[in-house]
Amino acid sequence: MFGISGEKLLILGLIAIFVLGPDKLPHYAQQLARLVKSLRRMAEGAKGQLQNELGEEVNWKQLDPRQYDPRRIIREALAEADPVNPIASLNTPTVRTQPRLQKGDVAPFDSEAT
Repeated sequence: MFGISGEKLLILGLIAIFVLGPDKLPHYAQQLARLVKSLRRMAEGAKGQLQNELGEEVNWKQLDPRQYDPRRIIREALAEADPVNPIASLNTPTVRTQPRLQKGDVAPFDSEAT
């Protein structure tokens, strides 16, 4: 849970008892519980609304941001470039270079460029 171990949670609880006092702690614990419940309800509502709008079964594991792998995405995008030979599409250069100027040629100049 948020990278908090049992020891740290116990220490946070002791600090809360000392700061809030034993008489106010149950009140604040109830408020925290209400907040967590309302956040869960809102998340479930948003999830249901998204599912209704998409109109189909949603694969939530696929949409999990922890599954994001930029290398895989790039690899798949490059493989789609040439479905016949995906390896060839990885080796083809995509950068186009301008031809070199010959000796004595003047470089192109745009007077309106910044």
